[in-house]
Amino acid sequence: MSLFPKLNQNFWRIQLRQWHWISSALCLAGLLLFAATGFTLNHAATLEAKPRTTHVERTLPAGALAALANAQDKRPVPPALAAAVKQAAGVDISRRPADVSDEDVYVDLATPGVDASVTLGRDGSLVYERTTRGMIAVLNDLHKGRHAGPVWSLFIDVLALACFVFALSGLGLLWLYSRNRRITWPLVAAGLAAPLLLYLLLVHA
Repeated sequence: MSLFPKLNQNFWRIQLRQWHWISSALCLAGLLLFAATGFTLNHAATLEAKPRTTHVERTLPAGALAALANAQDKRPVPPALAAAVKQAAGVDISRRPADVSDEDVYVDLATPGVDASVTLGRDGSLVYERTTRGMIAVLNDLHKGRHAGPVWSLFIDVLALACFVFALSGLGLLWLYSRNRRITWPLVAAGLAAPLLLYLLLVHA
């Protein structure tokens, strides 16, 4: 005897198919990206690219020192100071919050796959450093949401929700069609048990 009346089975079959294909369409590109970068992260030591570093030292013009003194912690630097840095080093720091101390003003400019910063000494010295680690590093950082900003973080949340709907609707379809596919639940059980057993026996030990 079926668990659901025939009418309910038809309803749930239609609903689950709709949710399954819509969620799969939404998360397809993201799943491919995160599956690929899961592999590259797991083999990061083997696939690591040779970093390329740029180091620039300059001296700020005298007119920028007053703006430097007015820099506030966790706020973007004054426009006059940002303009002086861009002219001296060719880098835009106008939208990044600064870490202000008694010794210097530090601006983190890191992006996925790139570590970069500007350090402004109280004596007017300017040091700009930028290290790029290649495209694989960019993809790995996107996987982790590292230096990717709030919009990318929101994208990861939406993707996670779409993957959850995709998996849950797939499980519902497995339930509806399992009567004619006896291997269904042994496979589901194996999929659930495998990571747990690997963790308990080989990782957690």
